[in-house]
Amino acid sequence: MTIETIAESLNMSVGSVFTIMTEDLKKKKLCARFVPHTLTTEQKEHRIAFSEDLIAAADEDPNFLKTIVTRDESWCLEYDPETKRQSSE
Repeated sequence: MTIETIAESLNMSVGSVFTIMTEDLKKKKLCARFVPHTLTTEQKEHRIAFSEDLIAAADEDPNFLKTIVTRDESWCLEYDPETKRQSSE
């Protein structure tokens, strides 16, 4: 989401939003960003296969689930902008 989009949705000036983001919230602009996406068919199939492998391993060894370490996870696709302008969008 760009500063312009935020400013428009809040009915504020771009300058005000920029000041709040940078000075009050201590946020800074990076060269690239993560974009929400829908999983491809291949990615969905990979998740299904991985899940089936986990189920099979758990069926073979009753203590298998005790060996798994979990944490919150975010799935992100790599975004490689072709130009500096694309990276700032």
